[in-house]
Amino acid sequence: MGIVIKEVNNNKTLNDFVNLPYTLYKNEKNWVPPMKKDELNSVIPEKNPAYEFCKVKLWVAYQDGQCVGRIGGIINALWIEKKGQNIGRFTRPEFINDKEVSALLLKTVEEWFKAEGMTELQGPLGFSNLDHQGCLIEGHDWLPSVASDYHMAYYQEHFDALGYEKEIDWIEFRITFPDALPEKAFKVADMLTKRYGLKALNFTKSQELEPYKEKVFALFNKAFAELFGTFQLPEKMVQFYINKYFPILNPRYVKIILDKEDELAGFLIALPSLSEAMKKAKGKLLPFGWWHIMKALKKPKEMDLMLTGVKPELQKMGVAALLMNDLWKTAKEDGVKYVETTGMLENNHVAIQMWKSFDHIQHKRKRCYKKAL
Repeated sequence: MGIVIKEVNNNKTLNDFVNLPYTLYKNEKNWVPPMKKDELNSVIPEKNPAYEFCKVKLWVAYQDGQCVGRIGGIINALWIEKKGQNIGRFTRPEFINDKEVSALLLKTVEEWFKAEGMTELQGPLGFSNLDHQGCLIEGHDWLPSVASDYHMAYYQEHFDALGYEKEIDWIEFRITFPDALPEKAFKVADMLTKRYGLKALNFTKSQELEPYKEKVFALFNKAFAELFGTFQLPEKMVQFYINKYFPILNPRYVKIILDKEDELAGFLIALPSLSEAMKKAKGKLLPFGWWHIMKALKKPKEMDLMLTGVKPELQKMGVAALLMNDLWKTAKEDGVKYVETTGMLENNHVAIQMWKSFDHIQHKRKRCYKKAL
């Protein structure tokens, strides 16, 4: 029987779209299953405010009655306005190792983009840079953080065979924290603090983070403004991400620095690694998923560095180093030795420089592909 592509337009096709990775990766030891509810909410217009400025279509592929692939297309008006080009985003591609399946899925999204006046497509990209982005092409032997992605190793071969080219890569690092920081690190921190009137904040309770939630995203919009794939997040998107991510934060792993006017100068959001806990939860909080996650949050063994932002005018002044010093102190208290970063654009040299003072390896790489239409 041939391959049939169906647009997602009812509960069955929607559930098949969301559930496919859980079947496809069930025997992959380094795949970390996300929460199904979060995945479902991200592609339901009533749940995801990105649909207010994005035109979206989703498709699934069937063979002999079984779902064997999926793909989505996003026309993001805010991204197009920023770029000044009609570039579509293909999103969430997953498929079995069958080039006919991948070719039909990508042809489907390409044809839709052409009909909508797009001149190029790029991906995998999500609704924003806080959504799924990039295809893993290096680092399949490592467990990803919950804010990153794992993909089948054969995906790269499929994209290459279909004429897709590299647009840009994200790289990820694994950091080994030392038992002690050199004396120079504390002297530099003291000098920077006095010179710029900076003040570090540490937290122990979730309620203490409340005054800074919106401020973090306001600075995020400024700090990431010039990076690939980013655009100014509207207020509803900010609230969407606050509601999604802040409830699971351990406040001790959130670091903030204020400037001399008590305005936010920089932030760092880390999280005790949830990767092993999410594997045990298998995409569900019930019956015992919540227990595995709470245990990981309270008794961390490793840490994921989720997001760091610094005022543009201070990005070369060492503020990020101050944030990392504070994170090191908390990690040392908790006996956490290793830190996994999320993807950093390979040309974001300011961010990459954060690791120069620590023992680190660059062990993963994710790629954004492009193709002219």
